[in-house]
Amino acid sequence: MRISGGQLASGLAAARTITDATLHSAARLVSPQGSSVTTARARAAAAAERLGVAAVRLPPGPHRVLVDRDLPVPMPDGVTLLADRYYPASFHTPEAAKPPVILVRSPYGRRGFVGLTNGRFFAQHGFQAVVQSVRGTFGSGGIFDPLANEHSDGLATVEWLTAQRWFGGAFAMHGPSYLGYAQWAIAAHAGPQLRAMAVQMAASQLHEAAYVGGAFALESTLSWSDLTTRIERPMGGLTAGFTSIRRARRAALRSVPMSEFDTLAAGVPVPFYQDVLRNAAVDGAYWRRRDHSANVARVIAPVSMLGGWYDVFLPWQLRDYERLRRAGQQPRLTIGPWYHGDPRQVSAAGTDALAWFRAHLLDDTSALPAGPVSLYITGAGEWRRYADWPVAGMRTQRWHLQPRRGLAPDPPAASAPDTYRYDPEHPTPALNGPTLIGNSLPEDNRRLEARKDVLTFTSRTLATGLGVIGPVTAELYVRSSRAHTDFVVRLCDVTPTGASVSVCEGVRRVLPPGPPPGPDGVRRVHVEVWPAGHRFLPGHRLRVQVASGAYPRVDRNSGTGEPAGLAPMLPADQEIFHDPDHPSAILLPVIS
Repeated sequence: MRISGGQLASGLAAARTITDATLHSAARLVSPQGSSVTTARARAAAAAERLGVAAVRLPPGPHRVLVDRDLPVPMPDGVTLLADRYYPASFHTPEAAKPPVILVRSPYGRRGFVGLTNGRFFAQHGFQAVVQSVRGTFGSGGIFDPLANEHSDGLATVEWLTAQRWFGGAFAMHGPSYLGYAQWAIAAHAGPQLRAMAVQMAASQLHEAAYVGGAFALESTLSWSDLTTRIERPMGGLTAGFTSIRRARRAALRSVPMSEFDTLAAGVPVPFYQDVLRNAAVDGAYWRRRDHSANVARVIAPVSMLGGWYDVFLPWQLRDYERLRRAGQQPRLTIGPWYHGDPRQVSAAGTDALAWFRAHLLDDTSALPAGPVSLYITGAGEWRRYADWPVAGMRTQRWHLQPRRGLAPDPPAASAPDTYRYDPEHPTPALNGPTLIGNSLPEDNRRLEARKDVLTFTSRTLATGLGVIGPVTAELYVRSSRAHTDFVVRLCDVTPTGASVSVCEGVRRVLPPGPPPGPDGVRRVHVEVWPAGHRFLPGHRLRVQVASGAYPRVDRNSGTGEPAGLAPMLPADQEIFHDPDHPSAILLPVIS
């Protein structure tokens, strides 16, 4: 069953509501009269905590939790950030040791769902947890400039943390998405007291996620800009993101400039959206300040990384894994059948982090899974464990586009190219695909494949099945009527019923001078496709889609080099070649 974006938001809101309501009910039992009331209060509070954690399918722990709210954390520039500290009630006994601390830095608040899954959960299991609101969010001072201050503010927070009387000498960091990025921002500089990290659905640099294959990631950037603008308003976090994309679709039909989409979505211009839109170049000052990938190899704290096959940050999360491996570290890697906001991964992430922290902070390895790499293989519907990523025994196999829309490992025969016209006034849509907010689970693509601006190349029925685990790329030989154009490649699994279900996809924006053309004007275009861990079952077929749009996942290519809405929208006539001199192919990491 497919979960809609609204259902996802409603589910998370329900979990938060259950948690807040039960804790509030327990708090009403507070009374200074007598030990029986105190005991009743403690029991009610403990029950409320267990119920709250169980609501998000996290394993409840044995400890009752106390919370110190709104602790002031001074920054060197005079700004004060606020943090909540969660800790076991038993910590107040004279003989209690000082439990290790889990540090979490978030722009999404520090209570409700965030406090439950990042604070209360770990305190129930015997840790202390400090959940801090980053600069300019939820009561913390200063102005929220996304990604810009997490290095300096994070290190100042560590300095404050290690000076507290309740700090016992060791801490770890935890959190998904922005919370994971905030970990990478300081991990190489946090000192020896940092003993472990658990990073979920996050990467150390975000430029390539903002410009996927060079194309502006409109849907993710706009929806997150909308979310962070409205998240502190009543009910704002439930509607943000989803309404912004609907407005973007309508705006495209009215030729509204893309620079105005943030105002349409959030009601006001959003500085982050405007900054990302203006800063396409990876080597500019804007992204250099926000790129921590060069420091990943210097991180010595053990790292557990959890990602999803449909997550918007997966390719760059895997690059962080490979940086650690090249530096001689042995991180743990888990990739499941999840997308970025998938509620199913909350339990997996919490359980994984708890086992990791117990191993590296408490010397208890009893809950650690065997093997450093755990992959859920879609199609087969099973978990498998490996020694590393990419997995041993993988070999790259070229599956060539063929005449008459075929797909096979054999080199193509002499043939004329297939053609289509991409019209940015009526952009090719993206039915699914990795995005930041909403459901990115695979869908049946037959409705998309019926369009004239989408080519499909399909294999014969597989007799024995095919395992694909690792990075996927495509090599297209193309000729376009425009120097500015896009190419989208999507790998699909065609079931015996004819459903064409997405496995992974990628985008490449071609800009002058771009890949140099040959004498015949044909260019070889390299497309990085999302990594995959999938088994094509016997009786299924492989299919490759080729198109020139995936709107609104990425912006429309106007054909002129100018942003959509600021110049005439020029159609592109595309030719896709498949002959001995131009062997277009998708390169699959095949494993037995």
